[in-house]
Amino acid sequence: MQKIQDSTAIVHQNTQDYLHWFRHSAPYINAHRNKTFVVMFDGEAIQHENFQYIIHDIALLHSLGIRLVLVYGARPQINAQLHIQQLETPFEQSRRVTTREALPCVMQAVGAVRMQIEALLSMGLANSPMFGARIDVVSGNLITAKPYGIRNGIDFQLTGEVRAVDVDAMTRLLERHNIILLGPVGYSTTGEVFNLLAEEVATKTAIALKADKLIFLGNQRGVLNPQGQLQREIAPHQLDQYIAQSQQSQSQMALYLQGAKDAALNGVQRVHVLPYAHDGALIQELFTRDGIGTMVTDAHYEEVRMANIQDVGGLINLLRPLEEQGILVYRSRERLETEIDQFAVIERDGTILACAALYPIPTTENEIASAEIACVAVHPSYRKSNRGSQILNFLEEKARTLGIQQLFVLTTRTAHWFLEHGFSHATVDDLPNARQALYNYQRNSLVFKKII
Repeated sequence: MQKIQDSTAIVHQNTQDYLHWFRHSAPYINAHRNKTFVVMFDGEAIQHENFQYIIHDIALLHSLGIRLVLVYGARPQINAQLHIQQLETPFEQSRRVTTREALPCVMQAVGAVRMQIEALLSMGLANSPMFGARIDVVSGNLITAKPYGIRNGIDFQLTGEVRAVDVDAMTRLLERHNIILLGPVGYSTTGEVFNLLAEEVATKTAIALKADKLIFLGNQRGVLNPQGQLQREIAPHQLDQYIAQSQQSQSQMALYLQGAKDAALNGVQRVHVLPYAHDGALIQELFTRDGIGTMVTDAHYEEVRMANIQDVGGLINLLRPLEEQGILVYRSRERLETEIDQFAVIERDGTILACAALYPIPTTENEIASAEIACVAVHPSYRKSNRGSQILNFLEEKARTLGIQQLFVLTTRTAHWFLEHGFSHATVDDLPNARQALYNYQRNSLVFKKII
């Protein structure tokens, strides 16, 4: 009987977790609808057992109104065809030197992969996630190519690079709710076929379309720092060292990172590097706050800014638990609305992760220009992420612009944290007279000050 009760409790908890996730995914569904995503996966991903689930997730994204351009690679498939024909094509500068003898193998492999993907996107079995999904997949001569030429004395022959992307045609196709499928080949104005880097096709397409996201599905979870920890967010100018490291051991990752850097610096808002082997990586990255891989962006993912009236609801959600514990003084909605101009917040995907307030203190001629920092709060899930320091530094800079020379803090629980951030012990008598008059002796808060 006990086992039945335990199993029932587990099922109930799993159901609750699912409901919680589904409800909180709604803002992301609304944000992504009618946006353009370019998704690139290589030939290794296509051969992986998880690829069928990637296709299911792509179908789900399409059903949610996301405009999709899929770009596939075919390196292992091309290698297999070359092996059958007993041909060898060297790699130089991470590109295959494509001879005229090797080109039919490239075309055969790329064509076979394209048909494989189209077949998977056409599934509609009643017992599959794609039941009822009618997906129109379109491919064609949408990429114009040119010869890569002779580089460092090496003639790359029929290896090419992207010359132009047919943006108008792609836009029309996406507006008709088609999925566009692009392979690692392009066509020249002279009627030749060129073997291209799929990573370059994806990058150039995302830039040309001004895509909202470029997503690389690779064999690694994302960018790892020297300690082996995943970098969840990174700026494009920080990628150079990782590109250099990857070129020595993970040439595929180097291509992804170079593409991510180029795209982020040329108008693509966010680039994601995800593992293709992780079931549900696309869904987890796009519909949860923290994701699973690495995001490259040239914009501030988490914005530190002064609050506005629309932030009141988020502030209440952040502050109420701390107020109920007696850590912070209770502030009504009306008071928050009145004092909203004093608050700074850190926002991430519409959620307030941290806040603090700066209250200038009226002073007499004999008193130093002072202000009080109050209501410092960080979301429980992010308290070890340096966001408190971030928002404190933001308000210190704001105080300097206002001519404030001295900051005060009154606290009952976080004395050591403020000491670590340059504040020193003070007394109630050190407060300006106007603030002394409002001091609550029942709370018996400790006073700290900092000269700025």
